[in-house]
Amino acid sequence: MPNYDQYSQLPPNFSGVVRLFPLPNLVMFPGVLQPLHVFEPRYVEMLEDALAGDRLIAMALLTPGWEKEYEGRPAVSPLVCIGRIASHTQTESGRYNLLLVGARRARIVEELTSQRSFRQARVTPLDDQYPDDDVASRSRLQRKLVEAFQSLLPSSSAAQQQFQQLLAGEAPLGLVTDILAHTLALELPRKLELLEECNVDRRAELLLAAAAEKVDVQDDDRQFPPQFSDN
Repeated sequence: MPNYDQYSQLPPNFSGVVRLFPLPNLVMFPGVLQPLHVFEPRYVEMLEDALAGDRLIAMALLTPGWEKEYEGRPAVSPLVCIGRIASHTQTESGRYNLLLVGARRARIVEELTSQRSFRQARVTPLDDQYPDDDVASRSRLQRKLVEAFQSLLPSSSAAQQQFQQLLAGEAPLGLVTDILAHTLALELPRKLELLEECNVDRRAELLLAAAAEKVDVQDDDRQFPPQFSDN
C-alpha cells in the first residue's frame, strides 16, 4: 500500500483556491489512490498548471443534467476531494496519465471567475470529526466494520490485501471508512453521502448498513498501469 502520509496534508501556505476537475462518474475520497487519464485541452492546461504549482486538483462530481452544459460550467456538488498529484506521465499525443492521492474533503465556498480555460473555486477544507471520546466504543465499531468487509472481499483480491495492510498499520477509523467507501460499488449518490459525512462514527454506521445489504466491491485487481478514468 502506498505511503499516503506525505500526500495527506495540504501545503502550509494553501490559499484556499483549487482547480476543479469535474467528472460525472467519480466520487473521490481522502486516502485513496485514483488513476486518471486527462485529454481535454482545458484539463491538460489545468494539470500543467498544477504541476507548475502546488500539484493540487479538486475532484468534483457533476450534478444531474450536466450533459446539456458540459462544454461550459455545469453545476457540481459543493463537496469535493482535494487530491495531490503523486505521479504523472505524458503520452506522445500530449495527453496525461496520472495518479492522484486523496488528501482532504472540502466544501466549495464560491466558484471564481477565471481567465483560464479550467474552473477554479475557493474552498474550506473539512476535518474528520470524532464526537465521542469513548475509545472502546469506537474500537468496537471498527471491529464490526472489519468483520463485515472481510466477508465481502475475496481473499485473493488486491483489495483484501490492501485492507489487511491498512489494518496492520493501525490506521484511524476515518481513513478506514474512506478507503472502504471507495472500495464498495455504491451508487454515486450514496458515495457522495459518505463524502459529505464528516462525523466518522456516522460514516462507519452508513458503511455497516451498506455491508448489510451485501453490496459488491469494486474490482481492484488492476495491473499497472491501471485502468484510467477519462475526463
